[in-house]
Amino acid sequence: MNTEASTATQSLRIARAPLLSRLIGKAMALGYRLVGKDRYDDYRLERIGDSPFLILPSVFNPKVPRTGEFLASLLDANLVGREDEVLDMGTGSGVGAVFAAKYARRVVAVDINPAAVRCAGINALINGAEGGIDVRHGDLFAPVQGEKFDLVLFNPPFLRGTPTDDRDRAWRSSDVAERFAGGLREHLRPRGSALVLLSTFGDGGHFLHAFREHGLGFSVFAERRFVNERLTVFRVIPLESQIYRAVPVQR
Repeated sequence: MNTEASTATQSLRIARAPLLSRLIGKAMALGYRLVGKDRYDDYRLERIGDSPFLILPSVFNPKVPRTGEFLASLLDANLVGREDEVLDMGTGSGVGAVFAAKYARRVVAVDINPAAVRCAGINALINGAEGGIDVRHGDLFAPVQGEKFDLVLFNPPFLRGTPTDDRDRAWRSSDVAERFAGGLREHLRPRGSALVLLSTFGDGGHFLHAFREHGLGFSVFAERRFVNERLTVFRVIPLESQIYRAVPVQR
């Protein structure tokens, strides 16, 4: 493993005392119950930056687990060009698609959960971005066969296992890492790349392993640290690409 890959792998590890970690987790769970943030299967209105987002039942909330909000916050005119086409994989509420649409020429948003497809469409409308976002239902790259993109965004399920329902698909999968890594190259333009967000709460190592197995290079693009979690956004590019560079962004 080269130095850059080793550093990237280390970013998925967080040293913490087991007892302290459990106590922090219980305190956070209690806090979520007190303010109603534990109700994932209810309608909620969240605000990401200056943009409102309606979250439908069974749809991953981009603000409560913090991941969707963090990934969206990285999107700007330096990262997304005016002529770029962006794929927001596993769009959920559509937060990544809506923020990418502020800069990109076209955005395609995909999700396997029908409720997420409806939710993303509603939020594109609420934020006046419906003209620039094409929301599609399907599994990973299936809805975009034959299409290539300048940037792919992915906030994947972190946990390894079989999902029990549509809501659980946002948290758990048995083979998404391998299938995403296997299909990414054919959907990237020559200078295209993917931003993939992983958390120390999950087993993100199987994503990095899948990237290596499929000839994909990865490096840390951005990080955000919390008391008991670290979010890391990896920039993923085919190893043969001449732009295999990424400047870490600390948040």
